[in-house]
Amino acid sequence: MHTLEGKVVAVTGAAKRIGRCIALHLASRGAKIAVHYNTSKTDALATADACGGRAFRADLANVAEIRRLFGEIETAFGRLDCLVNNAAVFRAIDPLEASERDWDAIHSVNLKATFFCCQQAAKIMLRGGGGRIVNIASLGGLRPWAKHVPYCTSKAGVVMLTHGLAKALAPDITVNGIAPGVIHFGDQMPHEIARLVRSTPMGRHGTGEEIAAAVGMLLEGPAFVTGQIVAVDGGLSLK
Repeated sequence: MHTLEGKVVAVTGAAKRIGRCIALHLASRGAKIAVHYNTSKTDALATADACGGRAFRADLANVAEIRRLFGEIETAFGRLDCLVNNAAVFRAIDPLEASERDWDAIHSVNLKATFFCCQQAAKIMLRGGGGRIVNIASLGGLRPWAKHVPYCTSKAGVVMLTHGLAKALAPDITVNGIAPGVIHFGDQMPHEIARLVRSTPMGRHGTGEEIAAAVGMLLEGPAFVTGQIVAVDGGLSLK
């Protein structure tokens, strides 16, 4: 089994919500956390402080900034053992009204950035003897949502990217994915979210902490697990 004690883990989009939960959970397992953010500086600094890590800013829609980000992480920590690709754009768009800008805004972060973050992280990991990558996909990458066609397409791409990189980077680097179902923060639950919760066999929405625990399972579990997408969705994908 694999221990995270003393390992360096980069988590993209770690300032708040699911990313913050992942950073805090992995830090509790002994990892040193590189907290990535783009615009949420205050939240990122708070997350980094809470998990004893360091915050790094980059616009992941820009590949040059991705290269700079991972260069800064390697300089700061001297190595990189794991990457969690969590940063994403989620937006409801009528497919008949979607513009090229809408499409690019979603795919540049959700798919293009995930690939180039994997690429840059893998180069560092291979210099250190290997590592592990977890990509946060979505139930929307496995099932179509009419109001989120560009988003679902981007996350389906993350699923195939995970499969492909698992073969390309084996045996030194494992690449797996998490497909969250309904994960809700706060008290107010929109009608669409409530409808999905009613359809979830477990009868409730999931939490950021549960996604974080699943990420930890893939980072600390058997190295014989690679190329897999784990649905953490309360059984919603079974419907």
